[in-house]
Amino acid sequence: MRARAIRVLSANWPAPSQVRALTTLKTGGVSSGVFSTLNLAAHVGDEREAVTNNRAELKRALCLPAEPSWLSQVHGCGVVDVSVGSVGTVADAAYTTAPGSVVAVMTADCIPLFLSDTDGSFVAIVHVGWRGLCAGVIEALLGKLALPLGRILAWTGPGIGSDVYQVRADVRETLIDSFPGHESALAATGNHWIADLPTMVEQRLRHQGVIHIFHSGQCTYRQADAYFSYRRDGQCGRMASLAWLE
Repeated sequence: MRARAIRVLSANWPAPSQVRALTTLKTGGVSSGVFSTLNLAAHVGDEREAVTNNRAELKRALCLPAEPSWLSQVHGCGVVDVSVGSVGTVADAAYTTAPGSVVAVMTADCIPLFLSDTDGSFVAIVHVGWRGLCAGVIEALLGKLALPLGRILAWTGPGIGSDVYQVRADVRETLIDSFPGHESALAATGNHWIADLPTMVEQRLRHQGVIHIFHSGQCTYRQADAYFSYRRDGQCGRMASLAWLE
């Protein structure tokens, strides 16, 4: 059965048992060509029927308590509480304190940043690329949480690795202008710079007071059998990162 073919990477962090957090791998769906097979994005050129079938199969296979609150992501700093309804909302971060609501972001190299706390009182996911990082999306999400940041748990899901993410000199300058500490996470290579995106995410979190930070260590660019990668393939599908409270 197709449902058994769907594979996910679950967050490896010490969150309470009621917290569910995972990222899908790219296999187990019905999409074809460059979207093969579990593309979950409706905006990348895939057949709409295939995406609809993939989303339905995902919900069934994972026994999701509700349809994920799919966002319209723009690499900005918008944050939405999905407990009050948000399908199609323009935002790059979502959170909920309500059991049964499913927060979601889609990625294909950007970092899906998962957040919860030691009590499992909420779940959140942030879509983090260099633009969102500079826009302050992490800080925007943390600003919505009315609890001590020392209790926060953070996990970076699969994203482009620290040794392959090349950026231009102007992007490097923009990153450093937005947060001077990022200079240590940028290494020169020819006419470009290698940006360690997971480290920059951690730098932002620690600066805000988050101390419990964990990483998947999964590279979407290098692991072609498991993940879509826009930098590697150009047109491609998207994985979904999902979190909810049981």
